[in-house]
Amino acid sequence: MQKAYNFAIFYFILFSLLLLLSSSVLFASKIGFTTEGVLTYYLGNETLFIAPKTPGGILKIVLPHIFAFGLFVMVTVHFLLFTHKKRTKELQLLTSALFILSFLEIFTPFAIINGFESLAFLKIFSFFFFEVVILYTLFILFKSILYD
Repeated sequence: MQKAYNFAIFYFILFSLLLLLSSSVLFASKIGFTTEGVLTYYLGNETLFIAPKTPGGILKIVLPHIFAFGLFVMVTVHFLLFTHKKRTKELQLLTSALFILSFLEIFTPFAIINGFESLAFLKIFSFFFFEVVILYTLFILFKSILYD
């Protein structure tokens, strides 16, 4: 049973890393890592012929992401319960950080298109730190299948 569990965790980690890599590439190519890029993507740019995003358009993107982010975070945190991190403050902090960062990542576009343009940095911040925290949790999982 332990060996099968380790294989399942390993493949979860592998596919999660591919997901993080592809999301980083898409974010960089579509939005970019500058506040100007975020504002251009969501608010549009007449000189570049980029139409602004509408609330309905963002909602079409957000709806599947709510399920995907929630499921991904829940499965990742669930696997952490089988490591030496269970019942620690660190696990509580990681869990809270993942859900808060994913919430910000998903819902900041609504704030941006509704006049809170100064929150463009929050979109970049939440994306970057969500990726970092997920990488850290995947590292903990990888360490657990090697040494536990």
